[in-house]
Amino acid sequence: MSTLESQEFGRRRRRRLSDRPGPAIVLGFAGVIALGTVVLLLPVSRAGAQSPSLFDAFFTATSAVSVTGLTSVDTPTYWSSFGHVMILVLCQAGGFGIMALASLLGLLVTKRLGLRSRLTAVAETNTVGLGEVREVLFGLIKVTVVIEGVLAVVLTLRLWLGYDEPLGRAAWYGLFHAVSSFNNSGFSLWSDSLGRFVGDPLIVLPACVGVFLGSIGLPVLLELRKRVLPVREWSLHTKMTLGGWVALLLLGWVALTAFEWTNPATLGGEPVATRLLGGFTMSVMPRSAGLTTVDYGAITGESALVTTILMFIGGGAASAGGGIKVTTWVLLGLVILAEVRGQRDVELTGRRIGDRTQRQALAVATLTLTILLVATLAMMALTGLDLEVAAFETASAFTTAGLSIVGTPELPRSAHVLLVVLMFVGRIGAMTLVSALALRDRPTLYRYPEGRPLIG
Repeated sequence: MSTLESQEFGRRRRRRLSDRPGPAIVLGFAGVIALGTVVLLLPVSRAGAQSPSLFDAFFTATSAVSVTGLTSVDTPTYWSSFGHVMILVLCQAGGFGIMALASLLGLLVTKRLGLRSRLTAVAETNTVGLGEVREVLFGLIKVTVVIEGVLAVVLTLRLWLGYDEPLGRAAWYGLFHAVSSFNNSGFSLWSDSLGRFVGDPLIVLPACVGVFLGSIGLPVLLELRKRVLPVREWSLHTKMTLGGWVALLLLGWVALTAFEWTNPATLGGEPVATRLLGGFTMSVMPRSAGLTTVDYGAITGESALVTTILMFIGGGAASAGGGIKVTTWVLLGLVILAEVRGQRDVELTGRRIGDRTQRQALAVATLTLTILLVATLAMMALTGLDLEVAAFETASAFTTAGLSIVGTPELPRSAHVLLVVLMFVGRIGAMTLVSALALRDRPTLYRYPEGRPLIG
C-alpha cells in the first residue's frame, strides 16, 4: 500500500469513527473497568488475609468508573489502603473521562453542522471555538485541579483542627472525599458515608459545593470561569442549567425537609439547624453524588419518591452527573408550557429552541423511563422488593446516583448483575444516544402530507 493510499485509508477510518463514536466510547469505558477489576483483584487490594472476590472487584470497578458509588461490600473495611487509592484513581478517571468525552462529542457534533449552525452552537455554549479540543481538555484539567485542591484543603483543615485527626490521615480523607464529591462518585472512607457529620456545615457544605460544581457540566464551568456576571450575558445553556439546578434544589430542600422533619430515624430528633442542613444535603446528593448524611433505609415513602424524581433528572450536560439532565427537564417543561399557551415556538430569554433539540430531549426522557420501567420489573422479580423500593434502587444505579434504601450488599447476586448493567448503560447511554441522534441528522428534500391523529 502506497503512502497516499495509507493516508486515505486513515482518513476514511477516522471519518467512520467520527460517524459512530458510540462503539469507541463503550470499548473505552469497558477497558478501564476491566483494568480496574484486574488491579482490585490483586491480594494487596484487599484488607486482611483473604484475596478479593472477582465479582466484588468487578462491581466496585464498574461503580467507580461510572462514578455511581454503589458497593457490594463495605468500602472502608473490605479494601486496603492500596485498594482505596485505586478506587480513587478509577473515580477520577471515570469523572474526567465522562466530562471530557461529553464535551468533545459536543465539538464533534458542532463540526458536522453547517457554518451557520456551528456559529450558533458556539454562541449558545459560549465556551469554546470551532473545534478547540485542546482548550476543552486543558480547561477541564485546570478546573478539576483547582476545585478538588480547594475542597481537599478545606476538608483537611476541618478534620485536622476540628476532629483531632492526624494531619496525614486528615489530608488523605480530605483528598479522597474532595475527589469523590466533585466527580459525584459517592464513595466514602467512612462506613456511614457522611452520616457522622450531618450537623457539621464545614464538612457537609464543601461536599455539597463539590457535587454542585461537578454536576453542572464543563461548558457551564468554563463559561463561569470567564464571566460570572452579568447574568443576562450567560448563554442559553448556562441559564437553563443553573436555573433548573437551583429550582430543583429549592423544591427538593423544602419537600425532603418537610417529609423528614418529624422522622425520628433520620432528622426528627436533631436540632432545627441540623434538620435544615440535613434536608439541604438530601436535596443535593440525588443529583448523582451518592454521599449521604442520613440512613436512606429509614426515610419516608414520600421522601423516597421525591429522591427518585431528583435522581431521574440528575445533573447538567457534559458533567459527572447522571439522569436525563437538567436541560432536558427544563426543555420538556418549556414544550408543555408552549403547548398550553398555544405558542408555535418554544422560547426562553429571547431564544427559540429548534424542533430537532426538542425531539432529542423527548427521545432521551422516553427511553430512560422505558429502561427504568423494565429494570424495575426485573428487580422486583429478582428480589421481591416493593415497587417503590425497586424503582429507587434501579433509578439510583441507572442515573449513577449511588443511593440505596435496602443496602446494596444485602441484595442477591442476580440483582448485583442487574445493577452492574444499569450503571454501565446509564453512564454512557444518554451521552452516546444524543451524539448519535445529532450525527444522524440528515436533510430531506421532500415532506409527506400532514396527518392529524387524535391525541388524548
